[in-house]
Amino acid sequence: MFKKDSFALGIALGIIAPILSVVVFYFWKFSPTFSWGDYFSFLATNGTQLTSLSVPFLVLNIALFTIYINKKVDKTAKGIFAVTLLIALITLLIKFFY
Repeated sequence: MFKKDSFALGIALGIIAPILSVVVFYFWKFSPTFSWGDYFSFLATNGTQLTSLSVPFLVLNIALFTIYINKKVDKTAKGIFAVTLLIALITLLIKFFY
């Protein structure tokens, strides 16, 4: 998996890490009390939680990016980087304009 050099693989990995982060964050903070629907509506209405959720998945993507850059798998790293920038931009736009 670390040797395949594909932009599409990078995009897929860059998307999977945030999804994993959302699931872990739900089970860590909200699982026994809130349902998934309540969790997502809480995130939609509370901007400070968006920041606390975005930091872990950006860190996960940065770690993945570093691993793939060090392995010299540049196309995959570019895909991860593109998704990371997109997520950071969307998070900032939601944070400041929503």
